[in-house]
Amino acid sequence: MTVETTKLSIWAFANPTRFMGFANKAIPMLAIIAIALSAIGLWMSFNAPEDYQQGYTVLIMFIHVPTAWLAMMTYSVMSLSAIGTIVWRHPLADVSLRSAAPLGAMFTFLALATGSLWGKPMWGTWWEWDARMTSVLVLLIIYLGLIALSKAFDEPSEAALPLAVMTLTGFAIIPIIKFSVDWWNTLHQPASVSRFDRPAMGPEFLYPLLIMAFAYMAIFFTLHMMAMRNEILARRIRTMKMSAARKHSAKGAT
Repeated sequence: MTVETTKLSIWAFANPTRFMGFANKAIPMLAIIAIALSAIGLWMSFNAPEDYQQGYTVLIMFIHVPTAWLAMMTYSVMSLSAIGTIVWRHPLADVSLRSAAPLGAMFTFLALATGSLWGKPMWGTWWEWDARMTSVLVLLIIYLGLIALSKAFDEPSEAALPLAVMTLTGFAIIPIIKFSVDWWNTLHQPASVSRFDRPAMGPEFLYPLLIMAFAYMAIFFTLHMMAMRNEILARRIRTMKMSAARKHSAKGAT
């Protein structure tokens, strides 16, 4: 298969109608995977031993850490979609970006909420303006701003380019969140999983954490594809209504 043939097949798949057919088949499978991984991950999490320092409050980690990862991953997906809009005018890029934004805001809010719940018994405070917590709060504000921008235009196509540009501009917050614990003194500990030598946590905590992370990824892709499908349907309905209104106006003029 040549490069041109591969490119043509990708663009054929990018057709909204083809995507709808794929989504209708993929969503149930992704949902099953998400449910299975969530069940396994929760079972392993609740059977994890008590931490010698944190006690059973360590269980919050199995929700907090995956949601924080997904908050950043979702924005990365949106940034790739923004590149698809700006560079290639990809038919589904703007649909992907718009559909991911509310999910990213949800994961970011959950990361902040569970982090606050975890911080109270560990640090003695619900909130501290350290670099990691503040930068994640900024990420939530960016998500909300992008959602508001997407709703500010009556015609979705008019919002596509400014939405993509603002998304790429806001991507600067992702490396700040990632490396904030290395660049500044914060209450958060340095990376415990993504280390080059070996993770700084035992397998009894690492394995359920990773399974919960994969479960959240499956949940994200399930909800993302569902939201994309709904966005495509909403645009089709809008187009049909506008076409019917124009026909009605034309008949009234005659």
